[in-house]
Amino acid sequence: MRIAALPPRDALPAVRQLIPSLRSILVGLVILAAAVGAYVVAWDTPLFAVRTLDVRGGTPQLRAEARAALREEEGRSLLRVDRGAIDAQLRAIPEIRGFTYDRAFPHTLRVVLRREVPVLVVRRVPGPDAVLVAASGKVLRVLAHPRLSHLPRLWVEKQVPISVAERLPQPIAGAAAALSSLREASLPGGVQTVSVGPDELTLTLGRGLQVRLGDDGDLRLKLAIARRILRETGAAAAGVGYVDVSVPERPVLSTNPQVGG
Repeated sequence: MRIAALPPRDALPAVRQLIPSLRSILVGLVILAAAVGAYVVAWDTPLFAVRTLDVRGGTPQLRAEARAALREEEGRSLLRVDRGAIDAQLRAIPEIRGFTYDRAFPHTLRVVLRREVPVLVVRRVPGPDAVLVAASGKVLRVLAHPRLSHLPRLWVEKQVPISVAERLPQPIAGAAAALSSLREASLPGGVQTVSVGPDELTLTLGRGLQVRLGDDGDLRLKLAIARRILRETGAAAAGVGYVDVSVPERPVLSTNPQVGG
């Protein structure tokens, strides 16, 4: 049977020095209690009450709407502010895609908005209904004067459900995604209209040439191929025919005026 060796006598004082004294433990508990008490006071009193709403990002109008929606936070302790409360107040503003927030003590709540990017005007026929649609497929607002917008148009039937702040159904949402992919690198001639169908997404450029994308899969690849073909051939300037990239490995360019074939 092996017996563990005891530490040498001269090492015992050093070991005792590592053990906290009762006094130091009491002092630590007092400091902890004071910190907890200060936190409770700050939680329930105006010590850190929100006095300034610093809203950034988006447009001036969007910031004004967000500031108005966040008025309920004024007077509330910054320690009580949380993401859930801010989200509940900003959710009613369709053009806000997301946000970040920061407690700038002692009295400022800073919120940075991420804005939905409008890419498409959807019109229902028959009738004058027109809505602005974001790249995410969300309906942002009703357009009283759609002709003033330079964005591409897409016409849908009357029975298609359209509600502000809601996402459009497929394949219409896929059209918005395709236009979003063009924000950084547009097609020659620009997109004027969009048409959709089952596994069919077609962009019509300014002079009439069609870009046939097929379904909404591999959109960035298809658009990159179409862009290269149009730039190398100058087909967009002719304004007739189509470029079909529905099968990216086998693109087809036709300058036949009979684009339906």
